Amino acid sequence: MKSILIVEDEEAISRVLSAYLKKAGYQVTRVPDGQAALEAFESSPPALILLDIMMPNMDGFELLGRIRGKSSCPVIMLTARDGITDRLAGLDGGADDYMSKPFIPEEVVARVNAVLRRPSQWSDGSRKRHFGSLFIDYTARCIFLNGAEVTLSPRDMSVLLFLAERPNQICTREQLIEQVWEMDYEGSDRAVDLSIKRIRQALSHWPATEGEIRTLRGTGYQLWTT
Repeated sequence: MKSILIVEDEEAISRVLSAYLKKAGYQVTRVPDGQAALEAFESSPPALILLDIMMPNMDGFELLGRIRGKSSCPVIMLTARDGITDRLAGLDGGADDYMSKPFIPEEVVARVNAVLRRPSQWSDGSRKRHFGSLFIDYTARCIFLNGAEVTLSPRDMSVLLFLAERPNQICTREQLIEQVWEMDYEGSDRAVDLSIKRIRQALSHWPATEGEIRTLRGTGYQLWTT
């Protein structure tokens, strides 16, 4: 049974989400603040985190950054702060999805299901491939650069694998949105650009002579390799 960590200081919202997720077959842990979330995460890593932004002790953005420093665990942000600045800050910080309050509990469950489906959708037999010093194991969804593992969020990993399965081919933003963000996507293609930005940062030590993520202005992106 997959476990969900709910980080929410409003007891009523936390209880409702817990009830719907348990009904959907998930195991649920509820905590009221960021510090308690870190302790729960370290003692028993969940399959996914539902994360509020405005909380005591540590806000959701800080907690997201600390989680991303050590794990690619999927994170869906749930918040009353629905401005585009906050939404982009969450996505740029590595969130896999962002939902504004008030929300329908059934939709939250659907988003959780969609995010948790992503890890298996790119598996392809036992394929492994080297792009110079960059090594990709498609089955295990692991990436190593110069022998060191590269940590990416599940969504960013899916973007990179989509490009890596099509080396030197141009992939449009529309293709990436359709294949990676799926039905749960709301917003502009700016989310694709932010994902590519994070991937480039993660691969900053990949020699340009071996390959790179290229932007084709007005068209899309390409994993170019020699």
